[in-house]
Amino acid sequence: MIREIKNEGGTRLEFLRGLFLTIRVKDIIDIIIVAAVFYKLFTLIRETRAEQLTKGIIALFIFAKLSGWLELYTINWILENAMTVGVLAILIVFQPELRRGLEYIGRSRFFTKSFLEIKGESMTKNVEEIVDATSSLSRQKIGALIVLERETGLNEVVDTGTKIDGKVSSNLLINIFIPNTPLHDGAVIIKEDIIKGAACFLPLTENSNVSKELGTRHRAALGISERSDSLAIVVSEETGAISIAENGTIARHLDSKTLKQILMDMYKPKESPGSFISRWRRNDEEEEKDEE
Repeated sequence: MIREIKNEGGTRLEFLRGLFLTIRVKDIIDIIIVAAVFYKLFTLIRETRAEQLTKGIIALFIFAKLSGWLELYTINWILENAMTVGVLAILIVFQPELRRGLEYIGRSRFFTKSFLEIKGESMTKNVEEIVDATSSLSRQKIGALIVLERETGLNEVVDTGTKIDGKVSSNLLINIFIPNTPLHDGAVIIKEDIIKGAACFLPLTENSNVSKELGTRHRAALGISERSDSLAIVVSEETGAISIAENGTIARHLDSKTLKQILMDMYKPKESPGSFISRWRRNDEEEEKDEE
């Protein structure tokens, strides 16, 4: 008995070894292309009627296979015929969705756009939404505190406020900080392109040398930047001035263009040492020297 088990195990290992040895580069390319196509199709049907239909088809397929293995012939016959007729029903009922999907594939760079490009476009849109919201709040002199999470997790800070888990948008950020609304007082925590929480409490800075001109929002921004690698954006309620805090330092009176450049640098891969604020100040000084 033991010998039979060993022989069976050895046969399986030999089969797997032979399988890996016979895999060609073309096979790997084939698998990658199929995976990319299925991923793109999933993104097209996600959160649509077609998504629910796809789940139903998969369930029917599984039940059909199970009924065949369990020798439930009547159920198996019904399910297999239902799937055959269902293909024609799909083409008729979902004709508008299929047409829109094919038009989208024809318009887009379906096979040439890489996942890095898709992520880059998402991050660019994320930055634009944050900058638009900050600029609008600055013009209206509405106080705001936005914290961008990086490597250090801020879940304990999110737990002190109200969980949002919504996509970053300028309209949502502006509405959160409108005065006298339930979530306006406190900080918003953003992770990548998701607003994790609002009305969150932040620790105040322990630096006693901070200027007395800075209010509670600025001190809270400095406090979270001292305890994590996050980037905190502050809009002054009194002046509408935009500031950024990082690594316990603060840069004040930024314009929208500078804010956007700093955030774009933050989402790029690390290329050079130093903080984003110090890099921005160094670049600013170099530009002034060139003008002289």
